[in-house]
Amino acid sequence: MARETTPLVIADLSSFARQLARALAEQPTPPSHLQFLNQIARAAGYRNLQALQASAPPVPPMDAAPLPLSDTARRALQQFDAAGRLQRWPAKYSVQRLILWPLWARFEPRRRYTEAEVNTVLKAANAFGDHVTLRRELVNHRLLARESDCSAYWKLPARPDDEARALMAAWRERQRQRDGARALAPEREAARAAFTQRLRASASSSAGSSHPG
Repeated sequence: MARETTPLVIADLSSFARQLARALAEQPTPPSHLQFLNQIARAAGYRNLQALQASAPPVPPMDAAPLPLSDTARRALQQFDAAGRLQRWPAKYSVQRLILWPLWARFEPRRRYTEAEVNTVLKAANAFGDHVTLRRELVNHRLLARESDCSAYWKLPARPDDEARALMAAWRERQRQRDGARALAPEREAARAAFTQRLRASASSSAGSSHPG
């Protein structure tokens, strides 16, 4: 039986650790398993574990097969470059709706952003220089909310459908592969340099044996 997975993103790790330590110190006896989970949820800013689970988007079990990409999701994935940045604003609404989800995933839950901070996130997330459209569409699709005077923005606890979940999974997998390739690059370069050095040493040795002094 697969265990239930509940994602938890901690915006301020230091504050989270202080609140959890305080809650544990105030309890005279070690907490039960459920009590400890509730303390973790409260330290993260939720009322209790149930509130945390209700706010979290559904996550498939670790052993579940990846969701297949629909034709629309595949077109949406093609809008992103190898670095995960959106290359253009798509013309079709069905694709527009989907490409907003990877942008939504870049924001932290339960954090209030200034408009300048939202712009910084979205500028890094696109390669065509129109963060204003992206910000507006995230608000229009109820993925971000804002104060009426635009003094603060925050991420809404939206629930992606299967099509959007498949896109985000494929987008994240592409980023993992890219990061993995980057991590291996120094090792490959070192191996290539060592191999070249051995070839040169072998060639030098062969030349020396061919022309004895």
